[in-house]
Amino acid sequence: MRDVPKEERPRERLIKYGESHLSNQEILAILLGSGTKKESVMDLSNRVLMHFEGLKLLSEATIEELTAIKGIGNAKGIVILAALELGRRIQQYKPEESYFIRSPEDGADYVMEEMRNLNQEHLVVLFLNTKNQIMHRQTIFIGSLNASIVHPREIFREAVKRSAASIICAHNHPSGDASPSQEDIHVTRRLVEAGKIMGIELLDHLVIGNNSFTSLKEKGYL
Repeated sequence: MRDVPKEERPRERLIKYGESHLSNQEILAILLGSGTKKESVMDLSNRVLMHFEGLKLLSEATIEELTAIKGIGNAKGIVILAALELGRRIQQYKPEESYFIRSPEDGADYVMEEMRNLNQEHLVVLFLNTKNQIMHRQTIFIGSLNASIVHPREIFREAVKRSAASIICAHNHPSGDASPSQEDIHVTRRLVEAGKIMGIELLDHLVIGNNSFTSLKEKGYL
């Protein structure tokens, strides 16, 4: 950061004015820490943001994409990825001990920020007690939902382990379209039947799109 005049250094500006007054370029410059022999840290951070056309694509960057940028090595790339992941975790954090499910919207709200931008399908299960309070959440499967692969035993084994009274399943569509497929419906019906045998009710199966969702219960498939 020595290549930037003291009064313009992002760290000093953060201390003096607060973090909310810093630009994206300045915040990224703090994470990078230094520029290169030919480029200041502010110029480097600006170039990174321009490369990804802003924060949206930067938030989805891989270590390979970052280190392909001149001036970004493994160390700087790792710091950026770690900061992005920490931000996601803070945004997604919800105290499970106080979260109750009273409607399909409650379930969708609980997983939406975590799931809506995933590039692969994830099957997440929420395990609830008799008061419909979330006790635990777990990603059970990653990949295209298929009844021959997603077996009910994987889900209900964890439900028994957690002494869950009921469960809610949620999976995302990377396309952003929350319309259920025939395979989604087939998997749902298998889970309903397995739940009846186990005495653990499937309350809902949610299909998560980009800021949208479909409740298969509301569609009449449960």
